[in-house]
Amino acid sequence: MTVSRVINGNPSVSTPTRQRVLAAIGQLEYRPSRSARDLSRGRSRSVTVMTSDTGLYGRAALLSGVEEAARAAGYHVNIGVLDSPDPAAIRAAIDHSCDPSSGGVVVIAFDAAGVHALRAIPPGIPCVAALEVNNVEDGRAYPSVALDDRTAAATATRHLLDLGHRTVHHVAIPSSSRTSSARMQGWRSALRKAGIQPPPPVLAEWGPESAYRAARHLAVDPEVSAVLCGNDDLALGVIHALREAGRAIPGDVSVIGFDDTPLAAFYAPPLTTVRLDFAGLGRDCFALLQYVVDPGGPRPARLADPPRLIIRETTAAPGRHRRA
Repeated sequence: MTVSRVINGNPSVSTPTRQRVLAAIGQLEYRPSRSARDLSRGRSRSVTVMTSDTGLYGRAALLSGVEEAARAAGYHVNIGVLDSPDPAAIRAAIDHSCDPSSGGVVVIAFDAAGVHALRAIPPGIPCVAALEVNNVEDGRAYPSVALDDRTAAATATRHLLDLGHRTVHHVAIPSSSRTSSARMQGWRSALRKAGIQPPPPVLAEWGPESAYRAARHLAVDPEVSAVLCGNDDLALGVIHALREAGRAIPGDVSVIGFDDTPLAAFYAPPLTTVRLDFAGLGRDCFALLQYVVDPGGPRPARLADPPRLIIRETTAAPGRHRRA
């Protein structure tokens, strides 16, 4: 009890006793455990982020935003990796990473694994989701934040139409929903609003190699003059396929990416893309989680910047070097 009073600054300990305890602490190189102290008070100043792949830019930047906000509030961050959307794997990851004494969970539900994990978080554990779309199609309400990918994709599509392109093709990332990604929805809505029947989307994975393989038939089609890609990595694969087919960018084909990764400005040519504030979204997640844990005040204001089209050098009016 005396040691505990010294460590916690209780004024009831006499000066000589306090000095002897502090001397012993120094000699033993003792460090108090913040986790144990928090648990003894019935709470843990930690947050666990559940995500399928921290190597992807959006997830890594969002995780960085959570970590920044958590550190400022005196929390530490754990990572629960979702290796597979298989229910048994999801359950094992949650059992390993989450318990009722945890300070809360942020689920990055940008893909099927994240959505399944969100649905499987047990009741009683404070949880917030970062969503690709505004619902997860199971009828439950989740405290969540999301960037407006749908509007952003529609804006990017309209930019290409305004340049004079007759239609816009889309190379798509996987969706977290059973239907289509928010980016694909925005692309389709912009084309239909312009009276254009959307061409079949090209489905890819997350990386440039999958986009390169999936988009080679677009690259050799002389009618293809504009491509909206689901992320900047896909844009890199599409650009490689186009160049391999002898198509100039943007002379023959305009290309737009999504996310504005740090390398996008250094593509050759620099990539037109949609800038998404994933780090701000991470800060929003942590602020909302704190509100879920202690809802005494108003719901926190959003911190993330809205999506913004960044026009660089991969988009232009069609036909400057079009082949017959």
